Amino acid sequence: MTVQTFASPKAQTRLAANDIAARLAAAEVAIDAAIAAVAALTAAIPAGAAQANVGIHLGHEALMHASESCCQMVKARTNMIRTHKALRAVQGEVGLGEVNFMGRCPEEASLTSGELAVQAA
Repeated sequence: MTVQTFASPKAQTRLAANDIAARLAAAEVAIDAAIAAVAALTAAIPAGAAQANVGIHLGHEALMHASESCCQMVKARTNMIRTHKALRAVQGEVGLGEVNFMGRCPEEASLTSGELAVQAA
C-alpha cells in the first residue's frame, strides 16, 4: 500500500531540493576522499621503490597511471564545482535563492574564476 502525501508545490520543491543538496554534498565529500586516496597511492609508489631499494624504472608505469588518475579526479572535482554552480542557478529559478543548503555553497567568486577553466582543460 502506497501512502500519498499532499504537500504544497513549494514544500515538494523544498523536499526535492533538500534531497539534491544532500546528494551533492555526499558527492563532493566522495570526490575529495577519492583524490586523497589516489594521491596517497601516487606518493606511495616512489616511496615504496625507495624503501625496497629498487631502480627508479620499476613501477614507473604504475606511477604515471596513478598520477594521471589523480589529475582526472581533480578535473572531476572541477566539474562538481560547476554542477554546484548550475544547481545554485536552478535554486534561484524555483524560488529558493535565499536558502543556504547545509552551509556548504562555494562563494560566487570561487565559481567564476579562470582557474576552473584551466583545471578542466
